Amino acid sequence: MAKLQTLISFSSLFLLFAVTTALDGERVGSKTPIENVESNKEVQDLGKYCVQEYNRQMQQKGNGGKLLMFSHVVEAATQVVSGTKYYLKISASTHGRGGAKTFDVVVVVKPWMHSKELLKFEPSPTSINTK
Repeated sequence: MAKLQTLISFSSLFLLFAVTTALDGERVGSKTPIENVESNKEVQDLGKYCVQEYNRQMQQKGNGGKLLMFSHVVEAATQVVSGTKYYLKISASTHGRGGAKTFDVVVVVKPWMHSKELLKFEPSPTSINTK
Protein backbone atom coordinates (compact mmCIF):
# COMPACT_ATOMS: atom_id res chain seq x y z
CA MET A 1 0.00 0.00 0.00
CA ALA A 2 2.85 2.41 0.81
CA LYS A 3 4.43 1.72 -2.57
CA LEU A 4 1.13 2.56 -4.31
CA GLN A 5 0.84 5.88 -2.41
CA THR A 6 4.45 6.73 -3.28
CA LEU A 7 3.80 5.91 -6.94
CA ILE A 8 0.63 8.03 -6.98
CA SER A 9 2.45 10.93 -5.29
CA PHE A 10 5.35 10.71 -7.73
CA SER A 11 2.97 10.50 -10.71
CA SER A 12 1.01 13.51 -9.45
CA LEU A 13 4.17 15.59 -9.07
CA PHE A 14 5.38 14.58 -12.51
CA LEU A 15 2.01 15.48 -14.05
CA LEU A 16 2.00 18.84 -12.28
CA PHE A 17 5.53 19.56 -13.55
CA ALA A 18 4.62 18.53 -17.10
CA VAL A 19 1.50 20.69 -17.14
CA THR A 20 3.25 23.80 -15.77
CA THR A 21 6.31 23.60 -18.01
CA ALA A 22 6.24 24.70 -21.65
CA LEU A 23 8.17 22.83 -24.34
CA ASP A 24 11.03 25.33 -24.28
CA GLY A 25 11.40 25.07 -20.51
CA GLU A 26 9.60 28.29 -19.55
CA ARG A 27 6.85 28.10 -17.01
CA VAL A 28 3.35 28.52 -18.35
CA GLY A 29 2.03 31.89 -17.24
CA SER A 30 5.41 33.62 -17.12
CA LYS A 31 6.10 36.71 -19.21
CA THR A 32 7.82 36.05 -22.52
CA PRO A 33 9.52 38.93 -24.37
CA ILE A 34 8.56 39.46 -28.00
CA GLU A 35 11.54 39.84 -30.33
CA ASN A 36 11.75 42.32 -33.24
CA VAL A 37 8.81 44.34 -31.92
CA GLU A 38 9.22 47.26 -34.30
CA SER A 39 8.86 45.01 -37.36
CA ASN A 40 6.03 42.90 -35.86
CA LYS A 41 2.85 44.12 -37.58
CA GLU A 42 0.52 42.31 -35.15
CA VAL A 43 2.15 43.97 -32.12
CA GLN A 44 2.21 47.40 -33.80
CA ASP A 45 -1.48 47.06 -34.73
CA LEU A 46 -2.29 46.08 -31.14
CA GLY A 47 -0.40 49.14 -29.88
CA LYS A 48 -2.36 51.36 -32.25
CA TYR A 49 -5.60 49.79 -31.02
CA CYS A 50 -4.59 50.51 -27.40
CA VAL A 51 -4.01 54.21 -28.12
CA GLN A 52 -7.34 54.43 -29.97
CA GLU A 53 -9.13 52.72 -27.07
CA TYR A 54 -7.42 55.02 -24.56
CA ASN A 55 -8.55 58.04 -26.60
CA ARG A 56 -12.11 56.68 -26.79
CA GLN A 57 -12.20 56.23 -23.01
CA MET A 58 -10.83 59.76 -22.45
CA GLN A 59 -13.52 61.22 -24.75
CA GLN A 60 -16.22 59.32 -22.85
CA LYS A 61 -14.93 60.88 -19.62
CA GLY A 62 -15.03 64.33 -21.24
CA ASN A 63 -11.24 64.58 -21.22
CA GLY A 64 -10.78 64.99 -24.99
CA GLY A 65 -7.95 67.53 -24.65
CA LYS A 66 -5.41 64.85 -23.72
CA LEU A 67 -5.76 62.59 -26.75
CA LEU A 68 -2.68 60.73 -27.94
CA MET A 69 -1.23 60.01 -31.35
CA PHE A 70 0.33 56.54 -31.73
CA SER A 71 3.96 56.38 -32.81
CA HIS A 72 5.08 52.77 -32.28
CA VAL A 73 5.48 49.92 -29.78
CA VAL A 74 8.97 50.03 -28.28
CA GLU A 75 8.91 46.83 -26.18
CA ALA A 76 6.47 43.97 -25.74
CA ALA A 77 5.98 40.77 -23.78
CA THR A 78 3.17 38.23 -23.52
CA GLN A 79 1.74 36.10 -20.76
CA VAL A 80 -0.68 33.23 -21.25
CA VAL A 81 -3.75 33.74 -19.08
CA SER A 82 -7.38 33.20 -20.04
CA GLY A 83 -6.32 34.55 -23.42
CA THR A 84 -3.06 36.40 -24.00
CA LYS A 85 -2.00 39.32 -21.85
CA TYR A 86 0.27 41.76 -23.66
CA TYR A 87 2.60 44.09 -21.78
CA LEU A 88 3.47 46.93 -24.15
CA LYS A 89 5.68 49.98 -23.91
CA ILE A 90 4.16 52.40 -26.42
CA SER A 91 5.59 55.62 -27.80
CA ALA A 92 2.88 58.25 -28.34
CA SER A 93 2.53 62.01 -28.32
CA THR A 94 -0.19 64.41 -27.29
CA HIS A 95 -1.80 65.93 -30.39
CA GLY A 96 0.04 69.16 -31.18
CA ARG A 97 2.21 69.05 -28.06
CA GLY A 98 5.66 68.03 -29.25
CA GLY A 99 7.81 64.99 -28.54
CA ALA A 100 6.61 61.48 -27.91
CA LYS A 101 6.61 59.86 -24.48
CA THR A 102 6.35 56.22 -23.48
CA PHE A 103 3.40 54.58 -21.80
CA ASP A 104 3.07 51.23 -20.04
CA VAL A 105 0.07 49.37 -21.38
CA VAL A 106 -1.56 46.04 -20.52
CA VAL A 107 -4.20 44.52 -22.78
CA VAL A 108 -5.83 41.08 -22.77
CA VAL A 109 -6.74 39.51 -26.10
CA LYS A 110 -9.19 36.59 -26.36
CA PRO A 111 -9.30 35.68 -30.06
CA TRP A 112 -12.01 33.03 -29.68
CA MET A 113 -14.30 35.73 -28.22
CA HIS A 114 -13.11 38.43 -30.65
CA SER A 115 -12.35 40.65 -27.65
CA LYS A 116 -9.63 42.98 -26.45
CA GLU A 117 -9.68 44.58 -23.02
CA LEU A 118 -7.41 47.49 -22.14
CA LEU A 119 -6.45 47.00 -18.48
CA LYS A 120 -3.76 49.64 -17.98
CA PHE A 121 -2.54 52.71 -19.84
CA GLU A 122 -0.26 55.04 -17.92
CA PRO A 123 2.91 57.07 -18.37
CA SER A 124 5.98 54.88 -18.01
CA PRO A 125 8.17 55.67 -15.00
CA THR A 126 11.11 54.86 -17.29
CA SER A 127 9.82 57.06 -20.07
CA ILE A 128 11.94 57.14 -23.21
CA ASN A 129 11.48 60.39 -25.09
CA THR A 130 11.44 59.57 -28.78
CA LYS A 131 11.28 61.63 -31.95
